[in-house]
Amino acid sequence: MSGQENGGDWRTVTLSHAQVIEADRPRVLQRASNVREKIHNWRFEATERLEALDLAPDLAEQIGTVRWFRGLVTLLGLSAAALSFWPSFAPLEAAPAVQLDQQAREEFRSQAIMPLALGSDSGSRMGAAQSVTDLPSAPERPQIQMVATLAQGDSFGRMLRRAGVGAGDADRVVDLVSRSIALGDIQSGTQLDITLGRRPEPGATRPLEALDFRAKFDLALAIQRGDDGNLSLQRKPIRVDDTPLRIRGTVGSSLYRSARAAGAPASAVQQYLKVLGDHTDLDRSARSSDTFDMIVSYRRAATGERQAGKLLFAGIERDGKAKTQLMRWGSDGKFFEASGVGEQRSGLVAPVNGKVGSRYGMRRHPILGYRRMHSGLDYRAGYGTPIRAVTDGRVSGAGRMGGCGIAVRLKHAGSLETRYCHMSKMAVRRGQSVRRGQVIGYVGSTGLSTGPHLHYEMYRNGRSINPASVRYVTRAQLSGDELRRFRSSLSQLKTLETGSALEDLAPRVEEQEQPQREIDKLAATYARKVEG
Repeated sequence: MSGQENGGDWRTVTLSHAQVIEADRPRVLQRASNVREKIHNWRFEATERLEALDLAPDLAEQIGTVRWFRGLVTLLGLSAAALSFWPSFAPLEAAPAVQLDQQAREEFRSQAIMPLALGSDSGSRMGAAQSVTDLPSAPERPQIQMVATLAQGDSFGRMLRRAGVGAGDADRVVDLVSRSIALGDIQSGTQLDITLGRRPEPGATRPLEALDFRAKFDLALAIQRGDDGNLSLQRKPIRVDDTPLRIRGTVGSSLYRSARAAGAPASAVQQYLKVLGDHTDLDRSARSSDTFDMIVSYRRAATGERQAGKLLFAGIERDGKAKTQLMRWGSDGKFFEASGVGEQRSGLVAPVNGKVGSRYGMRRHPILGYRRMHSGLDYRAGYGTPIRAVTDGRVSGAGRMGGCGIAVRLKHAGSLETRYCHMSKMAVRRGQSVRRGQVIGYVGSTGLSTGPHLHYEMYRNGRSINPASVRYVTRAQLSGDELRRFRSSLSQLKTLETGSALEDLAPRVEEQEQPQREIDKLAATYARKVEG
C-alpha cells in the first residue's frame, strides 16, 4: 500500500541490517527427505545459531556498551591469531646459484672497476719481478702551480704562508714588494700566480720558484728565483692611457636608462644626476628631445683592462645649443658652471627623515597644559634617528639647554641660527664647523618631551621665525686667473670625441710578442731534457 492511498506522504527508505526487525512468528521448515536436503538444513540451522551469537558487531555503533566490547575482544583475538601464524622477520636464506671460491672472486675483481673513493684496487696486476725494487717514498710533482687571492682585511704575508710559501720566502717577498709599492695599496681580490719548486728533502717546505701579480693598474710585479738561489723582483710597467671617456645620447623617456644604454657606468650616471639636481630641476629642465653629455675619467691599459673613474663634466644640450655645462674643478672636486658659478644648493633640508607632527604657532603645551607659542617644528622620528644640519654653519652651542634637553645650536650665514632639541646624543662639539647634511646628533626624548622626536627651531637676528618659510642657496664664484684657467680647461675637455677612449690601444713594437724561431724552440726543449 502506497502513501498516496492513505493520504500520507510516504517515501522509500533504505534500512541497514541492524535496523531490520525480525518477526516473532515461528518459522515452518519442510522436513528433509534426502541427505542433500539434510545437509542444507544443518547448514541453515548452524548459520542461524552463529548469527544469534553476534560475535562480530559493528564497532562504529553502540560504542561503550557490552555488545561493543564483545566485538572488540573478537577483533583482538583474531588479530592475535593472525600474528601467531606470521613467519619470522629474519631475512630468508638462499643458496647462491654458483659456488664461488677465492680464485673465482679474484677473477671477478680483476674485471671490475672500483671507485677511487673505495680504494680502486680492482683490475689485473702483474707480479713484481726480482729487478723491481720498492721505492722508499712516493714520488712528488717537481712543481706546484696555484693561484692565491688576497682577501679583504688579510695581510700579504699571511696570505703567502696560507698558500704554502715558507716563512723565509714569504718574508723575503714581502720585503721586495714593499720597496716597489705600499702593501696597503694592493687591492683586495688581487690574484697571485705562485709556483713552488721541488722539496730539498722529505718533509721540508717547497721553495718559492716564481710569483707574478698585478700590483696596480699600471704596474705588474714578478719575483723569480735565480741560479744563485736568491729571489729577485722585476717591475713590469704597463702603458696606460688616461684619455677621458665622453658619452652623449638622447634623454628619451628616462635619462638614467638612456645613459646606461649608451654605455655609461652606473656610478657615473648617479653622479651625473646628482650634479644636475644640485643646479637645476631635472623634471623641468631636461626634455625627452634634449641631448645629455657626460665626460668620465677613464683609463685603458695596453693589456686590455679598462677602469672608469669619477665624473668630470655634466651637460645638457637643447636644439644644438648648450643649456647646462658643469665641470669639476679645484681640490675639493666641486662642480662649476661655464660662467664660473659653483654648486647651487637650494631648498629646505629636513633635519630628520620623518613627518612634521606639530607646526610653528600657538598651541596647548602637552606637558605644561596651557597655550603658548610653539616656536619651531616637531618631527616624528624613532629613537636614535640621525639629525643632520640643514645648511653649512658653525656650532655655537652644544649641551643641555633647559626644557630643550640635550640640544645643538648652529650659526649660519645671513644672521640665521638653528637649534635642534631633545637629542639622545650629540655628534658635534662647540666651535666645530659643519656642512650641509652632516650628522650633528641623534633623536631622543630629553627635557620636556612626551616621547622621542626632534624639536627644530630657527632664528634670524635673534628672533624666532618659521623654519618652513626659509629656503637656502649656497654658491661659489670663480674670478680672475682661476676663472680663465677654468674656462680654458673646459674648452679643451669639450674637444674630446664621443667614444674615442673605447678604442683599444695600438701595441708598440716592444709590446708585441716576437715569434720564436724553430732553432730556439729546439734549444729550449733540449735544455729541459738535460735538466730533467
